[in-house]
Amino acid sequence: MNNQIWIMTSAFPRLTFEQVAEKAREIGAQGMELCVFRRDGTRRDHVATHLPYENFSRDDAARLLDFLGEAKLRVSLGAYDNLIGGDPAERVKNQNHILRLVRMAHLLGGDANDVVVGTFVGWNAELGAQDGGFEKNLELYKKVFGPIVKYAESLGVTIVYENCPMEGWRPATAPDTINNLPCTLAARKLMYALVPSDAHGETYDPSHDVWQHIDPSEVVKASDMKRIRRVHIKGTRCFANDAASIHWGRLYPQQTVDPELAAKAGVPIPANEWDRHHYEPRVPGFGGSDSMDWSKFLETLMARGFDRPFAIENEGCNSSHTGNLGATVQGFKAAVLNTAPVVWPLGENGYAYDESRLPPLAPAPAADVPVVTMDDLA
Repeated sequence: MNNQIWIMTSAFPRLTFEQVAEKAREIGAQGMELCVFRRDGTRRDHVATHLPYENFSRDDAARLLDFLGEAKLRVSLGAYDNLIGGDPAERVKNQNHILRLVRMAHLLGGDANDVVVGTFVGWNAELGAQDGGFEKNLELYKKVFGPIVKYAESLGVTIVYENCPMEGWRPATAPDTINNLPCTLAARKLMYALVPSDAHGETYDPSHDVWQHIDPSEVVKASDMKRIRRVHIKGTRCFANDAASIHWGRLYPQQTVDPELAAKAGVPIPANEWDRHHYEPRVPGFGGSDSMDWSKFLETLMARGFDRPFAIENEGCNSSHTGNLGATVQGFKAAVLNTAPVVWPLGENGYAYDESRLPPLAPAPAADVPVVTMDDLA
């Protein structure tokens, strides 16, 4: 019981890498899930770019590993976009960007240093609207990610998918809110069966199951633990009895209709594309409770032998969403303390990560590798 607790750097979009590393040390974290989004990408929410990816070299990796060794910090990389749907030109750019991150992870030691690459799969809404649309998205996933996972495996890197449905990725007028294939355990198990490689797994974020009224502890019990490489610490406060949930129920999202008609009927409608499922994001342990039993969830993970890093994803309405740097740091610190008693040993000074057990970093590989694209893998 000595899991590392990291921070996800999307909460600090205006800080440099060095500034984020300093915040990580101030917060008491052992690592960072570094967001490395495309600078020319179309996504605007919760994005940051904390490493230069355009000309990242083996020498850059060696310098970064030296810095991390001195700072006693560890990292992984992530960019979360739609890789199988949306604008065709953008999806290819997103695919090629993930290939860049896989190469960077390899140069940083890959699996030897537990440097994984986090991503979404995304969703093809046009296929999804057809009869058999879910299975068609699975088939498209295999076509796109089969070569990506094979490439990652060849470089000793693991790709991990987060389970957020990304329910606000389409307009509030969209009838459904499925926008990321691995948003359910069933989908993830089917994905692993379609691409039977150990070079892909998941970052499990329990908050996305909580607002779907699923017990995350039961999801963990039904999961293959070797696939869970990261766990996001993020809370959710569900509004079970607000006007929207009472009027629209839980079978499908809150729907958009003509505002005048809605007002005449006395029916609530979404305020924006993310206002569909009657909940708000929270930071565990900061400013009140949320709708999840964190003790049960963490104890379930420990009982099942989870020994990988936790990464705090701060999207709290009273923390990072305020835009206040101090409140953002406070939220991270609170989440560390909320998690520590279950995942860190108890010593003379309370619960603390045992740095003496932090494994040393393997050096960068001796040789550089070229950047590849999806065309190269075809």
